[in-house]
Amino acid sequence: MRPMAAPNELRQLALAYLAEPDPELKSSAVNRLFLHWQQGELTLDVAAKLHSDLAIPGRPAKPVLVPPLQVKRRAMNTVAGRAALIHALCHIEFNAINLALDAIWRFDGMPTDYYADWLKVASEEASHFNLLKDHLQHLGFAYGDFDAHNSLWEMVDKTKHDVLARMALVPRTMEARGLDALPALRAKLAQAGDELAAAILDITLRDEVGHVAIGNRWFNYLCQQHCVAPLPTFEALCLTYVAPRLRGPFNLAARREAGFTEAELSALSAE
Repeated sequence: MRPMAAPNELRQLALAYLAEPDPELKSSAVNRLFLHWQQGELTLDVAAKLHSDLAIPGRPAKPVLVPPLQVKRRAMNTVAGRAALIHALCHIEFNAINLALDAIWRFDGMPTDYYADWLKVASEEASHFNLLKDHLQHLGFAYGDFDAHNSLWEMVDKTKHDVLARMALVPRTMEARGLDALPALRAKLAQAGDELAAAILDITLRDEVGHVAIGNRWFNYLCQQHCVAPLPTFEALCLTYVAPRLRGPFNLAARREAGFTEAELSALSAE
């Protein structure tokens, strides 16, 4: 890792690990960072306005990133088809590590719990990544063997100047799509006989409910701080940042558990 001016400060370390291109080094470093935080071994400077000349996020040479429609779909009744799906999920989790680290270092002036929440998310995403990566290797493939797209990080980059927009459009929109998609993907993998992959998705869905809930927590906190109503603010941000339109079916039970209100779910269903 690159030398840091304050080697035990959480936000600077988050930035350093965000810039790390090696996925295994990144995921292991994030898990250690979470452990050190839990043990009280890190400081936190919420007021620091950090800047970076590093290329972020750090990512390996592969997978090759292509537009979403150019990512090949493969039949689920083949090992390669299941591996392609696992690879796509693995890539999402790698990007999710990065988005959690970015939320920590980029936005100053938030309460301590905000940074602790996103560090927990980063650690859980790293665990998901490792579970999927190891299962991919069990199937005879490696992370990077298939093309991938970059839609999740593109929205992270678009919202880099506004923490309210970030909370609205990344965890509550892009990541919340996983709550809707994961049950169907789990069913496909189970039907194909891949019970281990299905079990991994059970863990992922359980944790993702918590991650979306964290996004909801801090979006609503920021709306309160700005004295704005959450639902119209969210709708305006979707228009401003050209967020993708969400299509059903929606996992309303998981979304309720993650803190979406009935008014928000009604607006979503009306779309």
